[in-house]
Amino acid sequence: MKAVQYREIGTAPEVVSVPEPEPGPGQVLLRVAAAGVCHSDIAVMSWPAESFPYTLPLTLGHEGAGTVVAVGEGVTGVADGELVAVYGPQGCGRCAKCAEGKENYCLRAAELGIFPPGLGSPGAMAEFLLVDDARFLVPLNGLDPVSAVPLTDAGLTPYHAIKRSLPKLLPGSTAVVIGTGGLGHVAIQLLRALSPSRVIALDVSEDKLTLARAVGAHETVLSDERAAARVRELTGGLGAEAVFDFVGAQQTVTTAGAVAAVEADVALVGIAGGALPVGVNTTAFDVAVTAPYWGSRGELGEVLALARSGAVEVRVETYGIDDAPLAYERLHAGKVNGRAVILPNG
Repeated sequence: MKAVQYREIGTAPEVVSVPEPEPGPGQVLLRVAAAGVCHSDIAVMSWPAESFPYTLPLTLGHEGAGTVVAVGEGVTGVADGELVAVYGPQGCGRCAKCAEGKENYCLRAAELGIFPPGLGSPGAMAEFLLVDDARFLVPLNGLDPVSAVPLTDAGLTPYHAIKRSLPKLLPGSTAVVIGTGGLGHVAIQLLRALSPSRVIALDVSEDKLTLARAVGAHETVLSDERAAARVRELTGGLGAEAVFDFVGAQQTVTTAGAVAAVEADVALVGIAGGALPVGVNTTAFDVAVTAPYWGSRGELGEVLALARSGAVEVRVETYGIDDAPLAYERLHAGKVNGRAVILPNG
């Protein structure tokens, strides 16, 4: 079968031929309908050899959806032909966090060598994907796999971050979204669906600010050295009750801290390496800074339910598997407006 792999440190991903997997006991084999392209993949492919944590070659793709085509011994609860989304941050299933469905915060994953698909274990950017346990599969129940597959990360991650801040997003409040690409444009829709807050979106790209307005942002601001002052103006000097940074570069993280109101939440979701010091005279009083990661299995079900209701719709660009390297080039150049999706069998 064809697969998109990162094969050598410092090189571009390649489309290669690899053996088709067969399910063993407890495993489920999917014919992949769609796989998302994420900035996290580019981050992985940018790590130097001395700190690279995975074994190469690595089949990419941590957003996956497809059709069940075979199951291993002992598997129950899934049926041949069923369309499912794959829950990516897979854990041990037995620790305290996994017992709550929070496998994104599994306490033993590192110890046991458990890696998400595409981030250490073979990913969804292939014609077939082997899933280790049926509990990682969530029925799509009528959703189109192509438009739904980004929800497994680009929807789930912002939903997890936003959900914990909803008590602060009351009438008259403001939420700031920094970075309005794959995750950010979904975050805007989630904020509009789940809260009465005014949404201010920041990005360096006018095209992405246009997308932000199209999906519901009340205000858009160019993300530059004057962005924090502009947000303060828009909020009467008070700042925002919640700030979600989907870039995570030092410049955007600094902006996030500068626009946070007293008792605000600041969620640093992006993985570009920025950090926000917390303390007296560094942020407003009682600002809480978090670094959320992905979301729980239950939250993925909630995100898919929001999509079925029409509250969330991911803007996608589709590519055949042979064009996956081009999709990564476009993403790296900032030319993808929304989420790029690979169709391995399309």
